[in-house]
Amino acid sequence: MSKTILYARVSTSDQDVSHQLTQAEAAGFEIDEVIADEGVSGVATKLSERPQGKRLFDRLRRGDVLVVRWVDRLGRNYQDVTDTIRTFMRQGVIVRTVINGLTFDGATTDPMQEAVRDALIAFMAATAQAQAEATKEAQRAGIEANRGDPAKYRGKKPSYDRGTLQTVLTMSREGAGTSAVAKAAGISRQTVLRINSDPSAADAVLVRWGL
Repeated sequence: MSKTILYARVSTSDQDVSHQLTQAEAAGFEIDEVIADEGVSGVATKLSERPQGKRLFDRLRRGDVLVVRWVDRLGRNYQDVTDTIRTFMRQGVIVRTVINGLTFDGATTDPMQEAVRDALIAFMAATAQAQAEATKEAQRAGIEANRGDPAKYRGKKPSYDRGTLQTVLTMSREGAGTSAVAKAAGISRQTVLRINSDPSAADAVLVRWGL
């Protein structure tokens, strides 16, 4: 019997993967099992080399559905992400994203549909890596600019992480109300309003904390 598995990942040990399950359920997914890696970088470590990533490869079978918040949960390395998704599709696994509700599977045999699907996978994987590289560079710049003044550099720790920020911005762009966004992201309405009022500032806070 096929099952629906959510794979969640957070990059630092003080973050919580539970909001990714909340987001998936709010989007209408019925999750049978959650497999999560906590405190694992999506840049430095391939999915197949992560403790629970290995388990994910073992658990998935033909006909199963793999749900991820976005492709950056699988990784932030272009080659690894594209290879991973194509491997799953060849095995008959359907990959679905919570954000934007995208579906990737290997069922189609139409070459044009395959080309569009593969181009979208490549674009999303490239975007994930580019975002990771931009964040790392911005973090280095912020540390250098505020060297010698840790309090100025750090500030108050945010109540959201980068995945939550992306969820808020995406859902808000799609017209979701503040309360619905807050529930899906697992944060307060005030935080949602603050993020939407100045997305750049919200991103800068994450950069300062290395999130």
